[in-house]
Amino acid sequence: MATSKALNILQLKKMKREGLPISMITAYDYPSARLAEEAGIDIILVGDSVGNVLSNYNSTLPVTMDDMVYHTRSVVRGAEHTFIVADMPFMTYHGSSEEALTNVRRLMQEGHAHAVKLEGGMEICDTVKRIVQSGVPLLGHIGLTPQSVHQIGGYFIQGKNSQAAERLLNDARALEQAGAFAIVLELVTEEVAKSITREVSIPVIGIGAGRYCDGQVLVYHDMLQYSAPYREKKFVKTYSDIGTLIRNSVGQYVEDVKNRSFPGEEHVFKADENVVEGLYGNAKGKAGTL
Repeated sequence: MATSKALNILQLKKMKREGLPISMITAYDYPSARLAEEAGIDIILVGDSVGNVLSNYNSTLPVTMDDMVYHTRSVVRGAEHTFIVADMPFMTYHGSSEEALTNVRRLMQEGHAHAVKLEGGMEICDTVKRIVQSGVPLLGHIGLTPQSVHQIGGYFIQGKNSQAAERLLNDARALEQAGAFAIVLELVTEEVAKSITREVSIPVIGIGAGRYCDGQVLVYHDMLQYSAPYREKKFVKTYSDIGTLIRNSVGQYVEDVKNRSFPGEEHVFKADENVVEGLYGNAKGKAGTL
């Protein structure tokens, strides 16, 4: 069941210390957020994956600050008692610290987010420090970082050799030292994810990172098979086939319209008899000619 008050970063860190798993899911609109909150989710991530999921972009790169502000605002309205994290889009925090802070301000003041998420490790830690010092909670994101898809050459599993594992561990330590309250670890081998989770004191939330992280995050539309076409992913457990349900429901609606079984008697509104009389009069055969 939903809590009466959103979790905060101190409570999330306490959940790690006490071994309580953290649940996180994406949402991009009011109804999705409302349902996630009612289901008792701990954190909602307004991801820049909105571009892939709702607009069928090939990557997250086209998503803008205006997009993120709009969707974050919608999610916050739907989940008033849930901790909301908003993604910083591609190239909105890679320039000057002042530019990054300006964009963070938009997500916090206009979007009403509780925290922001940035992709990257040691290379962005100066920016992370500035944002945290400004009073904004920050969620890190390492492993597969979708905003760097062109640089890394595609969507590949991370941490498959000792050099890659060491680099990820150093990134996690650096983000912790820079002030991140938690880290998302994406598409990382289970053994490396387990090591990172044990090494840092802040929560590690995995997606495609195995069973030993402090929490898990999935894309809302993936776990519900709510996309067209649906693309199966090894690390996703599907809990419903909403896509098929919607397709069948719309198909039934189309059929009902075509055969004139909708709307039925129970769906229409009736005028008073005197109104009908004024419209059609008493002449036979005039009914139905309006």
